[in-house]
Amino acid sequence: MTAAERRALLGDDVIAHIHECVDAAPDPGPEVVAHLRRIMTRPAGPVPQRTPTADAA
Repeated sequence: MTAAERRALLGDDVIAHIHECVDAAPDPGPEVVAHLRRIMTRPAGPVPQRTPTADAA
């Protein structure tokens, strides 16, 4: 989908609201950046499995 198609579908007000929300969001912490860096550098790699925690039970 092109930017013009998104703009036609969503409208300027919705796009402006999305930009406001993104601008208001805090910067990601180092742990998030590390996870994203691993995903982006090895997108076809294995999906890490999370181990269940006591909170999940």
